[in-house]
Amino acid sequence: MSKVPFSDPAWLMGLPSPYYNESHRRWQATIRPWLEENLHKNAFEWDTAELLPESVFKTFAEAGMLIPSLPCPLPVEWLKRVGINDIMGVKVQDFDYMHMAIYSDEMSRSGLAGPPGSLTTGMSFGVPPLIKFGNKQLQERFLPDALTGKVRFCIAITEPEAGSDVANIVTTAKKSADGKKYIVNGSKKWITNGIWSEYASMAVRTGGPGASGLSMLVVPLKGHKGVTMRRLKVGGQISAGTTFIELDDVEVPVENLIGEEGMGMRYVMTNFNHERLSIAIGATRQARTALSAAMAYVMKREAFGKTLIEQPVVRHRLAKAGALLESQQAWVESFVYDMVKLTKAEADVKIGGLTALAKANAGMVVNECAQCAVLLFGGAGYTKTGQGEVAERIYREVMGIRIPGGAEDVMLDLAIRQLVKNYQNETKKMERPQGSSKL
Repeated sequence: MSKVPFSDPAWLMGLPSPYYNESHRRWQATIRPWLEENLHKNAFEWDTAELLPESVFKTFAEAGMLIPSLPCPLPVEWLKRVGINDIMGVKVQDFDYMHMAIYSDEMSRSGLAGPPGSLTTGMSFGVPPLIKFGNKQLQERFLPDALTGKVRFCIAITEPEAGSDVANIVTTAKKSADGKKYIVNGSKKWITNGIWSEYASMAVRTGGPGASGLSMLVVPLKGHKGVTMRRLKVGGQISAGTTFIELDDVEVPVENLIGEEGMGMRYVMTNFNHERLSIAIGATRQARTALSAAMAYVMKREAFGKTLIEQPVVRHRLAKAGALLESQQAWVESFVYDMVKLTKAEADVKIGGLTALAKANAGMVVNECAQCAVLLFGGAGYTKTGQGEVAERIYREVMGIRIPGGAEDVMLDLAIRQLVKNYQNETKKMERPQGSSKL
């Protein structure tokens, strides 16, 4: 059966690719029907209800299908300790960033970011600080239940007055007189999955102003004294559980410190590449879902005595959006391949800025493709039900891609600053030492 143009990336449309091996292809073929059955077939219904049944999270946890959202390489030793040796047939030690990218792409096939985000955001962004920087006692206390989905984590950084400006967060964590507890006061806003989470990996101010005063703590949330949480009504992705958290003299054991005091900014920054690349992959699939839905529609919809696809203006609009989409797809795949081949330290330096740019560009591409789809569906694309519903839903979610994970304008600026910094550092290495006549 032939596929609608733009409905899948080139490697799944029968074209050769240098990136995907047999393991990647088997993985994709295995997880697509599983995700269709356990997520996508009810995604629109659940997103309309603004909540996924609790059983869905349990199903994913029991199948190990929350784990692929973690940064690669996976924490193999810990996963084997908790009984997770493979994920849908792929051994955890063989799981790489290409597998992760396929997972992120397939999780977004419905076109909606809310349902997959409600399942994976906490695991993807909240658990890694413990894996990377937590000491042994902290890992022993939290990782077994976190990795198996028995408890849920979120990442809590953003505040009402500090979004992309992470260095200026104001939530404080001051030690008690006996030195046994941190007393946390402040608020966190736009925290995805927060409302369902037992714990947050939270950025707090333990020192003076600026980045050097930041630390990270594991802060208890659900049912904990001094913690108040409420869901926020956002424009799209509402089933992902965006949350406002208020913290009033919340007591946290000093043993819940992640890593060292004053290193919080570094810990926050280290997961940004993974977060932004994950967003870019999911957004690219959302753009694809919107554009392919429009493509299928214009090939059957008739107006003025012929199908819409026979109208040159329609083909022109599809071509412009399609060119942006496939360029973004190719760019994202090259980033994922880089993540497979580079060490974490190399990737942070060499492609950190470009990853921010890819995330920003993904938001612009999904905006163009979703807008194209809505216009081609016409009135149906402006209606919340019916055959144009997918276009209307995705267009509503565009700003949920362009703002979270680093606002678009901040990402554009960051990308250029990083590129300039890398250039200057490399140039400096080539300079002759001052006062030396040696070449």
